[in-house]
Amino acid sequence: MSQGEAGMSDEGKQAAGDGYALAVTWEAKPGEAEAVADILRRVAAASNEEPGVRHFIVHRSVDNDHLFFLYELYADEAALEAHQQTEHFKTLVLGQAVPRLARRERQYLRALPPAG
Repeated sequence: MSQGEAGMSDEGKQAAGDGYALAVTWEAKPGEAEAVADILRRVAAASNEEPGVRHFIVHRSVDNDHLFFLYELYADEAALEAHQQTEHFKTLVLGQAVPRLARRERQYLRALPPAG
């Protein structure tokens, strides 16, 4: 598959196919959606600079502006643990965002090995 077909290079496909992933759903409390969106922009920018972070992508629902989906891909579990010890995680996520959330769900994932 070419880069144009997949939307990413072969190197990007390899990185996306392994590692340790976290799928996160956040729902902001009423009146807090814009504050949460701003916090997530800052968290994503800082997180994507971490050496063990392969992807930290934030999505916002087109149907419910209070609903956010985060896809985080780390090199390994140690990289996720290191991320959770950063100042931006502690300050922005735990200190500022979590109190503004009505719901926070996380699923930890590993890539499904190819057949054969």
